[in-house]
Amino acid sequence: MAGASMKDIKLRIKSVESTMQITKAMELVASSKLRKAKERQERCRPYFMGLKQTLESIETATNDFSSPYQQQREIKKRCLIVIAGDRGLAGGYNSNVFKSVQPMLEEGSVCVLPIGKRTVDFFARNGIEILTTEFAEAASVSVSDCFTISNLITKGYLNGQYDEVSVVYTRFVSMLTQTPAHDVLLPLEKLEGKAETGVRQLVLYEPSPSAVYDAIVPNYIAGMIFGAMCESVASELGARRTAMDAASKNADEIIENLNLQYNRARQGAITQEITEIVAGAEQS
Repeated sequence: MAGASMKDIKLRIKSVESTMQITKAMELVASSKLRKAKERQERCRPYFMGLKQTLESIETATNDFSSPYQQQREIKKRCLIVIAGDRGLAGGYNSNVFKSVQPMLEEGSVCVLPIGKRTVDFFARNGIEILTTEFAEAASVSVSDCFTISNLITKGYLNGQYDEVSVVYTRFVSMLTQTPAHDVLLPLEKLEGKAETGVRQLVLYEPSPSAVYDAIVPNYIAGMIFGAMCESVASELGARRTAMDAASKNADEIIENLNLQYNRARQGAITQEITEIVAGAEQS
């Protein structure tokens, strides 16, 4: 009986060791990808910040500026771009995003553009209107796809399909901390009270300041979406690294306890064998 128990413990130790090798490998992969995700975001940020500054300069340098992208109207329907992961094993990364978006779904009419397989599954399961599933795989969404998404949602906003566009994602704070975030993309905020004063440089926009502004907005929105994608990817990798690190530590503790059980069982078997030998010698 003791021998069979020892064999079972040995098999379980090998099984947990194999699992720990996988979790450690996933932790290393997540750490490597995380560095690349942060570098990609840093490389693209100056371009989109330049677009934002251009929009602000056009608005502040033009008297009585107006744009359909700034028009405040009664919100009858919202469009949510929700970014989550393609798979699990990342702690509470996906569930935290879905929890944060739940109150918005209860506020009124909503349509969703999901990014990530888990996101598509969640909204399809809850019967929420899905704008498109073309970007269902978050891992394959590129900068070009962000421009496509931006053109799609800005066209729908101008056509009156929805009155507000927001992106729901996870903001990367640190390796250990990632928080759900919600940013309104449209309508754009007016820079009231921030007009330029004093001598201003005269800039001629053709065909008009509003036309140039409206042409830049989709590119700026694409930058906002790409920034949210980078934050979400970094957050998912950070959450997965933390989860795999915790799993590896738990596996190590289990192995330590199993080794202790194995040694006790082995010691018990040896003691029993010695007792049987002594008893046999006494009888003879």
